[in-house]
Amino acid sequence: MPQPTRAFVKASLIYLLFGLSAGILQQINWPLPLHLFPTYLHLLTFGWLSQLIFGVALWMFPAYTREQPRGPLWLGWSTFFALNLGMLLRLLFEPLQSIRPTPLGESMLIVSAVLQWIAGLTFFMSIWPRIKGH
Repeated sequence: MPQPTRAFVKASLIYLLFGLSAGILQQINWPLPLHLFPTYLHLLTFGWLSQLIFGVALWMFPAYTREQPRGPLWLGWSTFFALNLGMLLRLLFEPLQSIRPTPLGESMLIVSAVLQWIAGLTFFMSIWPRIKGH
């Protein structure tokens, strides 16, 4: 199993635990109005599910070339780092924005979304040549 795939699968399992924990925490009556439902959804969809899909796809899809069966390694790592940095920003600023919205928090959520979009783009770039056919 290639290293980027291992990183994606390990991260996905961590996000699964955090996502399930957020599901429990959103049921608790906090003194502050924490709105964890969007965070819960992001943890499970982008954190767990997308990471697992990206990692397995990078590993299992048809070979790119004999020399580079999984395509350029930097694309897999770029996808991993962009997705996870975007997730971390979202996990930090989304709950804070629900308590006390600030321009910084709004900007960080935009940066988070852009990083996740970049992750989708680099994933597309790494997978498309492997499935387009000749």
